[in-house]
Amino acid sequence: RLIQRLAEDHPGLPIVGGMLSGAAEPGRNVLVLNSHTDDSGAVGVLIGGGVRVRPIVSQGCRPIGRTFVITKAEENILIELGGKPALERLREMYGELEESDRQLVRKSLHVGRVASEYQERFQRGDFLVRNVIGADPESGVIAVGDTLRVGQTVQFHVRDATSANADLTGLLASCPSSTPLGGLVFTCNGRGTRLFETPHHDATCLQQRFAGLPFAGFFAQGEIGPIGQQNCLHGFTASIALFEQAPAGEAAREPG
Repeated sequence: RLIQRLAEDHPGLPIVGGMLSGAAEPGRNVLVLNSHTDDSGAVGVLIGGGVRVRPIVSQGCRPIGRTFVITKAEENILIELGGKPALERLREMYGELEESDRQLVRKSLHVGRVASEYQERFQRGDFLVRNVIGADPESGVIAVGDTLRVGQTVQFHVRDATSANADLTGLLASCPSSTPLGGLVFTCNGRGTRLFETPHHDATCLQQRFAGLPFAGFFAQGEIGPIGQQNCLHGFTASIALFEQAPAGEAAREPG
């Protein structure tokens, strides 16, 4: 609701952050604003002036197979892809995969929905990735953790440590060569040693790309960051805000 309200009140404003995850039960997380504390709600800071914020959202997935257009859907139920039952399309794609990818489909299947349809080609960063909740073999439908509609373009995705590492390092490598001033990192508590073989993976990637720069953040129970022009709540994601010096004369319009 917060993301939706901010989109209505401040269209085009990128938001980067995360949901608190440290407490063992509701009411134990603490939000701090100056001398005030609270156990619910949200705290944020608006950044502008001579600082520009560059959002980086690494969802840690890679696409498999090809894209499909949704031809029938109800709320979060994917019924038909390209005129065929959704599960039938998935089975067709599964039969064409290498065994290593088949194993990932069995344990970490996701669906990516294109954030902006006004493109000829879609690549990393163009999809909002959501979990596959389940499927019904009799009806051929697939349940997804998102609301779907007819006409949207989707593609199946998988997630593993190799894909997550390639996604983050690729996004960092594509950043302009200018050195940022620092940044904030909000990474899912499903990453870290729950996904990678060694600790500090996301922090290490940042230090390798921007050696010696200060970064801070926390493990989150849901991460916030823009995909395309839309702010979204994510899972299993590293959502990063890089602080950069705004060019002289530029009115900073990329707060986070």
